[in-house]
Amino acid sequence: MSGLNYFGIQLSSGDASQLLQNALRQVKALIFPVEGVLTGNQITVNDRGEASCSCNIRDALAIAEARRRGLHIAALSERSSDAQRHLLEHIGIEPVYLGCERKIDAYEKFKVDCGLRDEDCAYIADDVIDIPILEKAALSITPIDGIEYLRNRVSYISAYEGGKGCIREMVELILQEQGKWKYSEYSTSEG
Repeated sequence: MSGLNYFGIQLSSGDASQLLQNALRQVKALIFPVEGVLTGNQITVNDRGEASCSCNIRDALAIAEARRRGLHIAALSERSSDAQRHLLEHIGIEPVYLGCERKIDAYEKFKVDCGLRDEDCAYIADDVIDIPILEKAALSITPIDGIEYLRNRVSYISAYEGGKGCIREMVELILQEQGKWKYSEYSTSEG
């Protein structure tokens, strides 16, 4: 079965935890959709018909730390709103790909722009629209509230829901495995 890859999981008789550790060590980029992962899976619209969005402050702080430690961070969305744009700018996510007809095209552009390969990328997603990217990225992740179809096929299931800490958990795991998380003794993700 050598060479077969199933949603980022190399099929082999090897130790699954060792495979995950190896993938975490080589990650250079963490990519995720705005909806379902960064902002959770709800859309709020005010009485004027304007969408608003928010994110978990711990996710935002982890994103800032990841960028300081050299990890590329990118966000994608099929939607495009001023609320998303302002939020992403406020927390410092760059690059951002909004209004994507096909997220896979944005993912490919991101890799080219940053000089990365699939082997360098971790992707967090919560629904089937992201399957094309989950199949390509070396490390595929879903939040605990991701749809069951994904939970049965990704490399890693976060212990946290989308919009409620799953990004923070992944940043900690990646940076810890790479020896770049200076807060290891305070980490809540260590077990």
